[in-house]
Amino acid sequence: MSDPKDFTHFGLDPLILSAITEMGYATPTPIQAKAIPIVMKGLDVMGAAQTGTGKTAGFALPIIQKLLPHASASMSPARHPVRALILAPTRELADQTADNVKKYIAKTPLRCALVYGGVDMDPQTAALRSGAEILVATPGRLLDHLQQKNTSLSQVQIVVLDEADRMLDMGFLPDISRILNLLPKQRQSLMFSATFSEEIKKLAANFLQDPQLIEVARRNATADNVTQEVVKLHESEKVAALLELLSTRGPDGGRLTQVLVFVNAKIECRRLARQLQKAGINADAIHGDKTQDERMKALEGFKTDTIEVLVATDVAARGLDIVELPVVINYDVPFAAEDYIHRIGRTGRAGMSGLTIMLMTGSEERAVAAIEKLTKQKFEIRTLQLTRPAHAERSERSDRPARRDAMERRPDRAYSPAPPVDDFFSRPYEPGVSTVGEQPPPPAQPGPVAGKEKPVRVAALLGGVKR
Repeated sequence: MSDPKDFTHFGLDPLILSAITEMGYATPTPIQAKAIPIVMKGLDVMGAAQTGTGKTAGFALPIIQKLLPHASASMSPARHPVRALILAPTRELADQTADNVKKYIAKTPLRCALVYGGVDMDPQTAALRSGAEILVATPGRLLDHLQQKNTSLSQVQIVVLDEADRMLDMGFLPDISRILNLLPKQRQSLMFSATFSEEIKKLAANFLQDPQLIEVARRNATADNVTQEVVKLHESEKVAALLELLSTRGPDGGRLTQVLVFVNAKIECRRLARQLQKAGINADAIHGDKTQDERMKALEGFKTDTIEVLVATDVAARGLDIVELPVVINYDVPFAAEDYIHRIGRTGRAGMSGLTIMLMTGSEERAVAAIEKLTKQKFEIRTLQLTRPAHAERSERSDRPARRDAMERRPDRAYSPAPPVDDFFSRPYEPGVSTVGEQPPPPAQPGPVAGKEKPVRVAALLGGVKR
């Protein structure tokens, strides 16, 4: 059976169709064409899809359709219990998922609430107590609200575990297990993941019942419309190489803009963003130490082209949804091969072409080989001719100004020559003739003072002196 040409073939309510039409959606993506009919039937789903393939609509639209018969225009919170729970690994992904859901239900009486960590709980508590049929949440913050009895999951009919592989990578499995144990046994469960590791298969076996497998691409595959390059260089050339790529790989050999650069560590994230800023590039960084407001501000600036380059760690960038992201650069080769798929999955979305470049040092060749094995492809490795000098990498601490005595001095301020030193001070010691064999005289003893005798001191039993 051929894929449907538009959304009218799914039997969606006119209110939903009107909303997605206003959003500009016309033709379902492959994951939507496969997922929507299965979810509408009430079956469990195990979906292989990366962020940006349209999977959010693939599960959200049929969920909304199934909840519409229970929709109520009443203002009473009791008429709006949580019936669908969507779990996401990061604040950014949760925020974007909730934003899309709210647009889909804009013309219906259904409500959507969003909870995630790093921000004040009070506004979230108010939203939960007002009632919402669809709840989008990160696991940790949801448990906080459940502990404070701000919401109940006793009437949940559908649960979605989005980006399950990242959930496991971030150590959320205990939290997920606690949440699932609070849900009704009779429910529909959906799980989506970009990769299918053994851990994911084990989670699916415990989480899903006779799931339908949905794949829109080969497992652990990369997008065909993304050009992938690998540049081999020395560690000391990485910053110069990045600046070279940013200034020459744009349209007509010009400057690149809206580039997402991945690094492996928070300290490197901060340092690299500062170095790009010093080179005249509008850059910012997002990592785990940034506050939620700082991360959202950086992301908004990146989306609106105010920020040209966004330097990010894997955890902070998880769930970033930027439809027309043209370039991803792996400044560091990821430690885990699966992370490479997540990183480059940020570009080449919605059928658009994308470019990914990975900088590889000699010590990272084994990690690149692991990526080749996972993705079943062989990279063409090339070198880069630098037009700017490469400098040795400096540590985070060495970003501070150098000490005055460590700075290179100008010729007109050269140090004065040292004055000559008498060679007397460099001779070995030789004792004088008049001192050989002599003994120093004993120190003079003071005589007794007339009429006074020195008192005899006797040690006391407790260690003191008896007077």
